[in-house]
Amino acid sequence: MTRFLRRMKFVFTFWKSLPFIGEFFLSKEVETKKKVMSLALILGYALFPFDLIPDFLVLFGIIDDTVIIAFIIERMIKWAPDSLKEKYRLEK
Repeated sequence: MTRFLRRMKFVFTFWKSLPFIGEFFLSKEVETKKKVMSLALILGYALFPFDLIPDFLVLFGIIDDTVIIAFIIERMIKWAPDSLKEKYRLEK
């Protein structure tokens, strides 16, 4: 339950993650393998033609998209070096 609440909090503060995402891909401290894996997750989600919940179910369709995006960014935060986490005050 706590993980769900953290993810929902993240969904509402997603815009704060954009500078972190940019620096994650530009940082020399992040392994290339982790950058490629993150990019593969993002592109795989963007190019996958099916949703878990169709978007025509307005509220529910958007929720599944935001949960998946939150999951991908959560992985990126775990893979980020401590210096990047500290700079953006992210959880370790």
